[in-house]
Amino acid sequence: MSDNQNVPTSELDLRGVICPYNFVKTKLKLETMEAGEILSVLLDDGDPIRNVPRSVENEGHTVLAQERVEQAYRLLIRREDFG
Repeated sequence: MSDNQNVPTSELDLRGVICPYNFVKTKLKLETMEAGEILSVLLDDGDPIRNVPRSVENEGHTVLAQERVEQAYRLLIRREDFG
């Protein structure tokens, strides 16, 4: 059995999108997803990669990974179930 639990269900490319719009777009996308699904988000360095992961976790979702990709960062976020 292959380990595909961190395979993104959806992707957002938010490079060039300023705070707080990048978080708002991430939050809106997560709201359309099912619990357990994974969202991949591309973010710029600086404020976006500092603020978006913290804000997503404050909303109750889980940041699974954060990796450097060329001049940006890829964030993997698991949509959590809020009952």
